[in-house]
Amino acid sequence: MHLKYGGISLLLSTSLSTLGAALTFDCAHVNVDSYKYDLSKLRGVHEIYHVNETETAVTNTTYVLNICRNLGSKAADRGDDGKCGSTKRICGFVNRHPTDGNGSKRFAFPIVGLEHMGGGSMEPKYTRLETIDPETKGVRVELAGGEFKGFDDEGKKKEAAAVIDFKCDPDRSGLEGLTTEEDSEEADSGSEKERKRRRDEKAESSKRSLHFKSFELEKGDKDGDEEYILRLDWRTRYACDEYQRGKQENSSSWGFFTWFIIILFLCVAAYLIFGSWLNYNRYGARGWDLLPHGDTIRDIPYLLKDWVRSVVNTLQGAGSRGGYSAV
Repeated sequence: MHLKYGGISLLLSTSLSTLGAALTFDCAHVNVDSYKYDLSKLRGVHEIYHVNETETAVTNTTYVLNICRNLGSKAADRGDDGKCGSTKRICGFVNRHPTDGNGSKRFAFPIVGLEHMGGGSMEPKYTRLETIDPETKGVRVELAGGEFKGFDDEGKKKEAAAVIDFKCDPDRSGLEGLTTEEDSEEADSGSEKERKRRRDEKAESSKRSLHFKSFELEKGDKDGDEEYILRLDWRTRYACDEYQRGKQENSSSWGFFTWFIIILFLCVAAYLIFGSWLNYNRYGARGWDLLPHGDTIRDIPYLLKDWVRSVVNTLQGAGSRGGYSAV
């Protein structure tokens, strides 16, 4: 009976862990088509800024993201700029200013993340970019879990998601030109004008690895319903097949060497233990006599000393030989 319940418990825990892995996104283990990508080096809170100007309004949107973990209350809740939710991984913070100067709005909305208290799903989907465009290397990551009503607050809320194309670039870490959480804290201490200047500088940087592509209402996969999709391009060496393969080979080599040392140590330990047990039971040995080849082990320091002395004498003899030879 205990075995039966134990088996059920093990099966249930395994199923739950598998389900949890399917619902969340682990940036360190992105597996697709027998390829493995580790994007954990891109962790941290980052920002990307976008301005959309129309005849009726100027909309400044800051997209805050951390692909490896939840944003937390510090990054996701910004007081007057709005609250997005601490269990989200990507949020948008909007400052919308009508051209007539009336009715400015500030609000936040979630794009990717879990529901309150960690429920819900991010529904991660992975695609190698090479299968979409043979000339492009990398991996596409699709993440869900957000909702958005529209910049004008018209109509009902629709689902929101993100599509991030991690493109292979061997010369980039992926962190070049990014606005981090520390930059935001420094900018928040200044005026709104100074904050905008800093963001504009980041937006104009040609060295930036993360690029905004679009945030639009698109036709989704679920029953043809429309959803808002944030599309980003992220250039990084961690999306290169060659980089990941070399990393895995280095890891395998180090693993083999480690196992070789462990096995060698276990073999020596087993030999000493078994030999000591045999000497104790067969000959009643004690102390150093317990060890197999105890006399040889005791003589090792002296043998080493004699060998060093012999080498030194040989070198001294070769160095002191003169330039004359016997007749």
